[in-house]
Amino acid sequence: MKKTLIVVDMQKDFIDGVLGTKEAVAIVDAVKEKIAMYRANGDEVIFTRDTHQSNYLCTNEGKYLPVVHCVEGTEGWQIWEGLYEPGDEIIDKPTFGFLGWNQYSFEEVELIGLCTDICVVSNALILKAMFPEITVRVDASCCAGVTPESHAAALETMKMCQVEVIV
Repeated sequence: MKKTLIVVDMQKDFIDGVLGTKEAVAIVDAVKEKIAMYRANGDEVIFTRDTHQSNYLCTNEGKYLPVVHCVEGTEGWQIWEGLYEPGDEIIDKPTFGFLGWNQYSFEEVELIGLCTDICVVSNALILKAMFPEITVRVDASCCAGVTPESHAAALETMKMCQVEVIV
């Protein structure tokens, strides 16, 4: 069975940059281990990268989250060092969820990354809606939310929508 790991927005701005948290820093090693496990099994690894432009504050998202982050080409936009390898696919997405998942042929998907309560949950629910018969899984130990409380709430939301949550 073809397994795919989607590493959501493991970018400097979300780890130790302008929107970083101690919880995000704490998951980096677990994320590295999970990626290494998928690679060792010959499975697919796809990264998403939150991607904004210099006019971010003029966007709808910028009005609700007025913190300039993940501007294309900046240091904060980069995927955390040591996670990405040449040959891995990167999807630059301008908002929470990537709507192009229907271009892929998934059999089983696992998501990890940041932030559980924004981009991880958005992508998990989009994937579950587009591919209702596949297993969509999220590893809670490889995710962090804006707060521990919103992380837990997002995990519960995903469980209610038939996304498997590994705790």
